[in-house]
Amino acid sequence: MSQRHVPVMLQRCLDLLAPALERPGATGAGEGPHPVVVDCTLGLGGHSEALLTRFPAARLVALDRDREALRLSGERLAPFGDRATLVHAVYDELPDVLGRLGIPAVQGVLFDLGVSSMQLDEADRGFAYAQDAPLDMRMDQTTGAGAAEVLNTYPPGELVRILRAYGEEKQAKRIVAAIVREREKEPFTNSARLVEVIRDALPQAAKRTGGNPAKRTFQALRIEVNGELTVLERAVPAAVKALAVGGRIAVLSYHSLEDRLVKQVFAEGAAITAPPGLPVVPERYQPRLKLLTRGAELPSEEEVARNRRAAPARLRGAERIREDVR
Repeated sequence: MSQRHVPVMLQRCLDLLAPALERPGATGAGEGPHPVVVDCTLGLGGHSEALLTRFPAARLVALDRDREALRLSGERLAPFGDRATLVHAVYDELPDVLGRLGIPAVQGVLFDLGVSSMQLDEADRGFAYAQDAPLDMRMDQTTGAGAAEVLNTYPPGELVRILRAYGEEKQAKRIVAAIVREREKEPFTNSARLVEVIRDALPQAAKRTGGNPAKRTFQALRIEVNGELTVLERAVPAAVKALAVGGRIAVLSYHSLEDRLVKQVFAEGAAITAPPGLPVVPERYQPRLKLLTRGAELPSEEEVARNRRAAPARLRGAERIREDVR
């Protein structure tokens, strides 16, 4: 498993979270004898394993919507015993998970967004446009509509919206027109046919730029199928709210839509919200967050050379410096 999955920007994530996790009692009241760190996107458990190893006093709560990921990472994290609690949940369910576990606040939160290495590498999941597979793309295969259903049933205007909004695809109308023509002949079931339709629909100039011409459409479908941005809009503010004062959050994003959303939540938390002209800024208007990264940090050239999946990564971090004041 460790060979299949290389955690992205691992050392930097650990270093960002370290001041909140290295010493029990270092991050304020409510944590008990052990700081709690939440891995909201467990995947194959690479980041979680490193967190438990680096911070021996910490307890881990790890979430994933993919049952197979939970099974495999459960085997990987078994040596840590009851220090690791694995939960089948989507990351916007974090408040409910912490409530059920009786944890009022946590000292660290990590998000490693997007599709996991396991999901990309398992051909029958349909995430990868480079190999033929059923058009599924569900991170939790027990619920919801797969990519084929989206392609075969959504109105053309809705498909155009999805490709533009989630794939930032400039040729969305042209691609959707081709998809609609083809689905009337025969419903889509497999990825290879979709890739071929996209390739045939694009003008020559569009095929020469930006890698595989199907990349943006596949990204858009995956985000739609899993409700990724909608979930993230709820999850990041909820994670910030779950942090104890002194607690830290680190978020790895892999495309501009995710990164923009994280940037916005962090910027709002780090801003003074008082009306202009007040001689003294009351407590309730003071910033709740301190930014730990200048903009988004990028992986090093060396890391990208070792792990090409790290190339699009963008890392942002913040520290909770104040409680919410009503």
